[in-house]
Amino acid sequence: PGENETAVNLEELKTSVLYSGPVDPAEWVGLRKSYPLLVYLRNNLLMLAILAFEVTIYRHQEYYRCRNNLTAPVTKTIFHDITRAHLDDGLVNCIKYFINYFFYKFGLEVSHNTLILFQEKKRKKKRKIFFIYVRTFFVYSQTHEVYFQKCRNDYPWRNGNANFNSNIIKWLYFPDFIVKPNPVFLVYDFMLLLCASLQRQTFEDENKAAVRIMAGDNVEICMNLEASSFSQHNPVPDFIHCR
Repeated sequence: PGENETAVNLEELKTSVLYSGPVDPAEWVGLRKSYPLLVYLRNNLLMLAILAFEVTIYRHQEYYRCRNNLTAPVTKTIFHDITRAHLDDGLVNCIKYFINYFFYKFGLEVSHNTLILFQEKKRKKKRKIFFIYVRTFFVYSQTHEVYFQKCRNDYPWRNGNANFNSNIIKWLYFPDFIVKPNPVFLVYDFMLLLCASLQRQTFEDENKAAVRIMAGDNVEICMNLEASSFSQHNPVPDFIHCR
């Protein structure tokens, strides 16, 4: 492209994977000859094996419950006999409780540290924001894949009128002919989507009476209360200001 057609300096253009040398068009649509084939497919085969193992376990559990007239647990936890009442009953029960419900209790704080986006204080509004965020994330992923597979001479973010630089394109993982996208950045996207999806599921579980009985509720305590007066409104024993 000419200097006025693409928003990129000449130094970056010289190192472009598209213009520095011949490029096999098949690689731009995800096709590349690999040898040996088994080494290339080993990660895919490993994922299929793990999924098959997971389905086998769930089917075996379902068959066992049907055969012995057992009902499935209310929550998918490791220690089914541990509830909110056991949290303050010794260190061992406390550890078991947090193994079961750590994200249920502290998922919002973990999501805030991961996403760094949501500053809304009301929990009810955060529930709506997380739902919209997860849906938008999925739509963005699908749109990104479809756009990447189309054959184009240039991208909008490399247009002369676009205010994008190489660092922004790299972090947004946009397809680019200047710098080859680093697949490691997909790990960050995965962590973002994982935390947001788990928190959205937590918001749904909070509205289930059976889950609240087992894990406790996440009702907010008034932010205007003094720390020393929490014991008047919180049924949990106060181990800090008790003296």
